[in-house]
Amino acid sequence: MKELVEVIAKALVEHPEEVAVTEREEERTIVVELKVAPSDMGKVIGRQGRIAKAIRTVVKSASSKCDKKVIVDIM
Repeated sequence: MKELVEVIAKALVEHPEEVAVTEREEERTIVVELKVAPSDMGKVIGRQGRIAKAIRTVVKSASSKCDKKVIVDIM
């Protein structure tokens, strides 16, 4: 999931070198944290959170095979 979020985020932002994605696993949950440059935060979140919601939807669809819940946090 980490690679998927990283590819999507780097395609959206102006400073792809500042994209940092970390992944940690808890019991039945995988938490993916996305950090971008402050100037790119609006591009990742989108109007009324539409892009962030779309990223979460894509990751949720991709994670359906692993039987774990995936949470995407945008820091």
